[in-house]
Amino acid sequence: MAITEKNILNRLYFVAGCMFVFALAVVFKLVSIQFVQGEKYRALAEKSTTRDFPIPANRGNVYSADGSLLATSIPKYDIRIDAIQAKDATFEKYLGALADSLHAYKGKPASYYKNIIRRARKNKNRYFLLARNISYSDYIRMRNFPLLNLGAIKGGLIVEQTTRREHPMGGIAERTIGYERKDANGNFTRPGIDGAFGVKYLQGKDGKRLKQKIGNGQWKPIADFDQIEPQDGYDVYTTIDVNIQDIAHHSLLKQLEIYEADHGCVVVMDVKTGEIKAISNLGRNKNGKYYERLNYAVGESHEPGSTFKVMALMAALEDKVIDTSTVVDTKKGRKSLYGRVITDSGNGYGEISAARALEVSSNIGMATIIDEHYSKQPEKFLNRLSSWRLDKTLGVAIIGEGVPDIPRPGAVNWSRNALPSMAYGYNLEMTPLQTLAFYNAIANDGELIKPRFLKSVKSFDKDIEVFKKEVLVEKICSDKTLNEIRDILKNVVIRGTGKRMYSKTFSMAGKTGTARTDYANTQEWYKDRKYISSFAGYFPADNPKYSCIVVIHKPSTKVGIYGSDVAGPVFKRVAQKIYTDTPIIDEVEVLNFEDNLVEADFESYYDVAQKYKELMPSVVGMPAMDAIALLENLQVDVRVKLNGNGTVRKQSVKRHQKLQTNQTIVLEAS
Repeated sequence: MAITEKNILNRLYFVAGCMFVFALAVVFKLVSIQFVQGEKYRALAEKSTTRDFPIPANRGNVYSADGSLLATSIPKYDIRIDAIQAKDATFEKYLGALADSLHAYKGKPASYYKNIIRRARKNKNRYFLLARNISYSDYIRMRNFPLLNLGAIKGGLIVEQTTRREHPMGGIAERTIGYERKDANGNFTRPGIDGAFGVKYLQGKDGKRLKQKIGNGQWKPIADFDQIEPQDGYDVYTTIDVNIQDIAHHSLLKQLEIYEADHGCVVVMDVKTGEIKAISNLGRNKNGKYYERLNYAVGESHEPGSTFKVMALMAALEDKVIDTSTVVDTKKGRKSLYGRVITDSGNGYGEISAARALEVSSNIGMATIIDEHYSKQPEKFLNRLSSWRLDKTLGVAIIGEGVPDIPRPGAVNWSRNALPSMAYGYNLEMTPLQTLAFYNAIANDGELIKPRFLKSVKSFDKDIEVFKKEVLVEKICSDKTLNEIRDILKNVVIRGTGKRMYSKTFSMAGKTGTARTDYANTQEWYKDRKYISSFAGYFPADNPKYSCIVVIHKPSTKVGIYGSDVAGPVFKRVAQKIYTDTPIIDEVEVLNFEDNLVEADFESYYDVAQKYKELMPSVVGMPAMDAIALLENLQVDVRVKLNGNGTVRKQSVKRHQKLQTNQTIVLEAS
């Protein structure tokens, strides 16, 4: 019995000892958590219930050259309330007044707002929506409503801000101005100026705001002020002229609709600076409506067709293998070259000069010239094109510039027919902007300039960066070649393929282009032919201010296909409307013209007036303006009866008659 009791006591002592040791371990762990690892666990707990959320910075504005707003970020606000944040007395005191304010703002009865806010408080809703996507002025109004004006801690106000990018000009030049869009996978699309300069200038720096988790995946701001304020982006000033842009957009749109074309573009460029004054890119959707679908002018490489004949002829002129009077036989509109038949419009032109071959856009003429003089040394021709950077991108700031393709011997698309095909704009690819840059160089005495979309970047009125003209090639060719090609381009409009554009009152110069497209995509391409119609040039012809290119893809063959008919009218409308609708300021030199006879006559009259200040001089034969100046110095009132060119024929007071102060003298001028 004693042994049994002893065993029981031993067991009790063992159990008590174990419990004591366990208690010591618990106390040790608590002390360790509280004092040793407390900061770590408190940080983990806080991290799970609070988090920094980014506050997006407002993107900078995009302006036109004259300061008109092209793109801006508009702040929008969601107003919510933590329905259980306010104390009972505070909630009851202000609920009625808050409901009245919401009634005045949103229109529903005050009783409705009382009930839904009470229900939110009863349901412990800490994230109850009062207004969504409101403007800044409405946000200021609402945050001054009763209860909400007490702020986040006392009143439960929750404010969430987002920004929306808007284009005041609507869809005009939207693709070039650019935007930022986020797809379902979180990927961003940033075309145009917004994409090219967004990160560096427009984007700004996001701020941070501390929010607390309130359940159901919802987070609310801990305070109604920002932890770290966002820094707005810089403002970008473009080269776009809103008047010219409007003209270009609507001129292109009208022509696309008339010819039921797939898409097209027009670009207007300042000849001297390379500034892009207008750029419009319109494509058709499935409903037949046109919008800024893609930036065709910058990104779409295609066979330029006859607009490239200018480059081919200039190469031959500059290499001195021909001159403008060199005779070329264009046959009767058909010629076989290396097994391929080349055709011209109608029955051909027979034997014509090289200059005339370009005026009438003869495929045979240009192919014959280039083949005869470069077939044995194609690198000479290709090197000339390369010296003009026609095989390189322009390096424009806008993302997505198309890459030109000018093949060389050994390339997949090189053959014996490659060179003559290139002579009339096939078997090579360029973008419209690359073609325009070359025509612009012709207009500005040979300086190849990089097209420029930006003038400056500013923070308020402070310049952050100013963009200046960038020259790619100092001189593309000799003055002789330039003068010859300019004369030909003028004649294209006067008596060549562009003669339908000719105007007696306004001069233009340029080259039409009509090229087949998609001819290799189907075996029956000849049954459903598609074309690219274009016109590239500058205006006025003799003293160019602007260069311009128009390219229209796949016009309806039932309506028309030729560059002079499809693209030419757009160029003409743009050119003429710019000079009738857009003010242009020119500096005029002061002419210091001296006529010794007039000066001597005036001095003699002035001497008489000074010597005989009380006597009337003779001013007959003087210009009326000179007579007035002379007589007013005698302190008399002068009136003129003007009928003609302004020479004094008669004076009311005779010569040497004594004058009275303030006497009236009438002069008759004719």
